Amino acid sequence: MDITTIGIDLAKLVFQVHAVNAHGKVVLKKQLKRNQMAEYFVNLKPCLIGMEACGSAHHWARKLQSYGHTVKLMPPQYVKPYVKTNKNDAADAEAICEAVTRPNMHFVPIKTLEQQGILTIHRIRQGYVKARTAQANQIRGLLAEFGIEIPLGIGYITKRVPELIEDASNDLPGIVRIEIQELLEHFKHLEERVNDCEKKIVCWHRKDGTSKKLEAIPGIGPITASALVASIGDSKHFKNGRQVAAWIGLVPKQHSSGGKQTLLGISKRGDSYLRTLLIHGARAVIHHSVGKIKPTGTQSWVNQLAARKNKNIAAVALANKNARIVWALLNHDRDYQDNHKTLRVAA
Repeated sequence: MDITTIGIDLAKLVFQVHAVNAHGKVVLKKQLKRNQMAEYFVNLKPCLIGMEACGSAHHWARKLQSYGHTVKLMPPQYVKPYVKTNKNDAADAEAICEAVTRPNMHFVPIKTLEQQGILTIHRIRQGYVKARTAQANQIRGLLAEFGIEIPLGIGYITKRVPELIEDASNDLPGIVRIEIQELLEHFKHLEERVNDCEKKIVCWHRKDGTSKKLEAIPGIGPITASALVASIGDSKHFKNGRQVAAWIGLVPKQHSSGGKQTLLGISKRGDSYLRTLLIHGARAVIHHSVGKIKPTGTQSWVNQLAARKNKNIAAVALANKNARIVWALLNHDRDYQDNHKTLRVAA
C-alpha cells in the first residue's frame, strides 16, 4: 500500500482518513480514534497530508510534521467545492485529499506554539471585552427602566452607577440597588481581567523584536502588533503586501462580469479581529492628526484623503496601507520610515 497523499477530516474523538497513491487511486478509507492517531502516523511512510484549518488543526499539523510528514492546512471554504455528494466525514476527507493537491490552492501557515500562545491571550481578552460590553449594556438598560440615563461611554459605568445606587432621591427599589451593585462588581472584575490580559500582551510585545518594530507604524500599538506578528507568522507565505490586505479583508469586493469592473465595499474576509484592530487604529490616527500644523507624512496623506472622501473611507484606506507596510517590514526586515519613498526603475 503505497500512500502518497492523505486527507484527514478532524474531529474531537473520531478522525476520518482518506488516502490515495501516486496515480490518484483510493487505497485507504479508515476511521481513527484520537488515541490511535499518533501510533498510526508515526509508523507510516512520509507523505503529503491535508487538513482543514479548524479547531486543533495547528496542533495536529505540528505533531504530524514531527513524524516526517508534509502537512498543509487549507481554509474550509476552499475545500467545500470539492465535496461531491452529501456532507459526511468520508466525503469531507475525500474532498480534503483532492483539494490539497490542487496547484492553485491557498494554504494556511502552520502556527508555532509561541504564536498560538499569544493568540490565545488575545482571544481570552476579546471574550472579556465582549462580556464587559454586554454587562455595561445590561446595567444601562435596567437603569433606563426606572428613568435613569447613563451617558454613552464605558467609563461612565464606574463613575455614575455608584452615585446612583447611593442616591436616595431616585425611584430605585432597594432590591434593585443590591442587584445593580452586584452587576457593577462583576463589571469591575471583567475590566480587571481585560487589563490583566493587556499587560501580558504588552509584556510579550516588549520581548519580541519583530512586534516592537511594527509598533512604529502610525495606528499600530502593542496589541495590534503582537496580533499581526502571531497571525502572519512567516511573511514569505504572502507574495506581496496586497495579499496580506486581501487576507485580512481590507480590499474591495468584486462583482465583475462581461469585461465590466464593479468594485463594492471591502470583502471582510479573513480574521475580523485583525481587521477591527487595524481600522480602529487608523481612526485614532485620523482623530489625532486633525488640526495639526505640521502633520507627518502619513498624517498628511490621510488628512488629504479624508478631505476628499470621508473619515470612514480614509480609515479603511489607512488600515489597508498599514497591512501592506507590515508585510514590507516583515519580509525585508526593515525599520519603519514615515517619509519613505519607493524608487521606481524607469522602463
